[in-house]
Amino acid sequence: ARLAPRLAPLAGAPPARRGVAVAAAAAEKEKWVPVQRTLPVEDRLSIGIVGFGLFGQFLARRMVLAGHRVLATSRADYSKEAADMGVEYFMDQYDFCEQHPDIVILVTSILSTETVLAKLPLASLKRSTCIVDVLSVKVFPKQLLLAKLPEHFDIVCTHPMFGVNSGGASWKGLNFQYEVVRVNKDARDGDTRMARVQQFLKFFADEQCNMVDMTCEDHDFLSASSQFITHTVGRTLGTMHLQPTPIDTKGYQALLELVRQTNTDSFDLYYGLFLYNQNATDELERLERGLERVKKSLLSKLHDIAREEMFPASMIKKSNEPLKLVE
Repeated sequence: ARLAPRLAPLAGAPPARRGVAVAAAAAEKEKWVPVQRTLPVEDRLSIGIVGFGLFGQFLARRMVLAGHRVLATSRADYSKEAADMGVEYFMDQYDFCEQHPDIVILVTSILSTETVLAKLPLASLKRSTCIVDVLSVKVFPKQLLLAKLPEHFDIVCTHPMFGVNSGGASWKGLNFQYEVVRVNKDARDGDTRMARVQQFLKFFADEQCNMVDMTCEDHDFLSASSQFITHTVGRTLGTMHLQPTPIDTKGYQALLELVRQTNTDSFDLYYGLFLYNQNATDELERLERGLERVKKSLLSKLHDIAREEMFPASMIKKSNEPLKLVE
């Protein structure tokens, strides 16, 4: 049976952990007023983040404020950024894994995920560890984690459908897609594993995300005609170097914002959306055919107008008029 987490919100309460005050100050700087709360010991998770770039820090800050213990590791040295928000940082991945986090979140680019996973010392993690990904494509990480992870690890594939820009303030109403791919319910600690996954998902529900329980396959089918097309149109318009004018319409302003958002992301992200979603090629071809149909309609109409100007109606013989022979 599919895992259905309880999504009741937690009551707000003053923070009780080291680092929460620092994280709150950083959040206030971003003009975001967080709901600070403390968790019972049994609900507190130890969450490890592999990849502590902008998005990793973005997630970590909220998790610290929610009362969870957060650890992080990355190729670069982010120890100062981690300390500022109350995150424990480890340059060495073995040291990180030996902390035995309950949850390990892979916050990597699509293109680097397989390499990062291969280098992670999985044997140093607890056998009951839950591995989570947050990639923008879903079938690829699902298949990768099922193929590469030992069977005693649990797997949850997620897509927080927002980022540092769109989710910099409240997460209320923002989509969070997830699939609980594997939970070893038959293990001796099966109930604990289930409760831990529920508690992890509950964190996002408490942040008022719109929780979307959806298979990875369905996600990729739908996102090809939404997320990939959005990025494609935005990047295409970006090549035109559109500029604001004194007479912009709301629609044009929306297009400029689309260009800004999609071109802020790295090309590797866009390329990953294309390369690792088997539906993307079909959508690209549909977009090309759609543009061609619109272009054809415009040119056809232009041809008809030009023809009418060249050949007025008085010059065109009506089909029911008989031919008159010149004697």
